[in-house]
Amino acid sequence: MRAVTGSGPRGRRRAAAGLLYASPTLVMVVTFFVVPLGLVGWMSLHRWPLLGTPTINAPDNYTAATGDSLLRSATWFTVKYTLVVTPLLFCLALAMALLVQHRRRGTGVVRTAFLLPMAVGFASASVLFLGLLSDEIGPVTGALTRLGLVDGYVSWVSGSPGSALGASVVLVLWRFGGFMMLLFLVGLQAIPTEVYEAARLDGASRRQILFRITLPLLRPTLALVLTLIVTGSLLAFDQFWILTRGGPDNSTTSLVMVVYRNAFVRFDLGSAAAVSILLLAGLLAINVVQLGVLRRRSR
Repeated sequence: MRAVTGSGPRGRRRAAAGLLYASPTLVMVVTFFVVPLGLVGWMSLHRWPLLGTPTINAPDNYTAATGDSLLRSATWFTVKYTLVVTPLLFCLALAMALLVQHRRRGTGVVRTAFLLPMAVGFASASVLFLGLLSDEIGPVTGALTRLGLVDGYVSWVSGSPGSALGASVVLVLWRFGGFMMLLFLVGLQAIPTEVYEAARLDGASRRQILFRITLPLLRPTLALVLTLIVTGSLLAFDQFWILTRGGPDNSTTSLVMVVYRNAFVRFDLGSAAAVSILLLAGLLAINVVQLGVLRRRSR
């Protein structure tokens, strides 16, 4: 029999059909990612006021960014926030997924309760937490005062950097715990039940099953969840802008807030574009290292 190759007319037709099917996605990617990314890179090489004529000033925007004290403090805060949120959200979501992994009485209700915060938009959730933690109308301070856990007036989002960071972390855990749990749950459901049954027949304990079966077989999902958490933490904006406005004393100003301020407060789009490019480069480097480490461990 003659082997069918992709070099003949039939192969070319199939290639053309594949390209036709992929063309809508290609157009979307080029229009909404490649072109804007190229424009941001071009803007970062110019003094680009919101109103006026751009003038090239490369590499002044980048040198100015490296000497910006606010950018340095925002970088440190964003890294600290990422280091706090990543293990907490990761462990919380994994524990929730393991809790509702198997179907039993009440599991559906618990899953629904875990997923309910996903129905609330992140900006809306931030406004909700701002109201709950309000010094004037929020119920949290009053409830904790009646329980004797706090004494009188407590300013949760503007009193100190620690309390502002803590409020933001609790908001993120509440809002995104269910979503990350759902990703873990999909990965857990993909593990064959025969593997667990064989392990139990061999006398494996729950701890051994978790660390020698569940987590190793869950590595692709672990990599996805870690990448999403780290990327989302480094790009944090909504919770800090709505809850703390970067205060007190710019102690909760994130990197994306610096981009926003440069662009829409100082009206310096070139400087904002330069910070965006630096942030993108940092994200790419972190994700490459993270995925490389996870892949080496999976071999």
